[in-house]
Amino acid sequence: MPTPPSTPSQSHPPASNAGRWWLAAMGLFLALAGMTFTWVLWRAYSRAEETRAWIATPCTITTSTIRSERPSPNSNIAHRIDVRYLYQFNGQNHTGTRIKRVDGATTHDERAQATLTTYPIGMQTVCYVNPSDPTIAILKHGTRAALYSIWFPLLFVVGGLGIAWTAIRRKSPSPVHSPGTL
Repeated sequence: MPTPPSTPSQSHPPASNAGRWWLAAMGLFLALAGMTFTWVLWRAYSRAEETRAWIATPCTITTSTIRSERPSPNSNIAHRIDVRYLYQFNGQNHTGTRIKRVDGATTHDERAQATLTTYPIGMQTVCYVNPSDPTIAILKHGTRAALYSIWFPLLFVVGGLGIAWTAIRRKSPSPVHSPGTL
């Protein structure tokens, strides 16, 4: 009677040292990437939060136009809002040019037009002045959305550290002895 084929063992053989260190390195890499993106998001949130401590100051919009340009011959037309406003801080007159802390161009004409209508010439509004450098002012605070999404890269930190910890904790493979040998 033929013998039935042997079935593979249900348990996995212990990982080699090279495999363990590879997993540990991969886990640490994932954790480092997660920490980097967590830091970037935290920095963005901190910068947005910082402007909320700036001094609200009355200001008047003096210029409100759109500058359209083509940054390179093959790129789309970029529209940049050129807003200037006058404000007085500590008895000195200043001119501000920033809507947000970081202003960028848009390729969407309708967005540029909407922003332009938000700040018409002659409008009396409030700008936020940096008390440590009164030459810096903004009309609009940045978003706090970075804080709401910081949990995602933290998953990579926890998961990567878990992978590394598990890989390092595994026991080293013991030499396999065949029956009858020493």
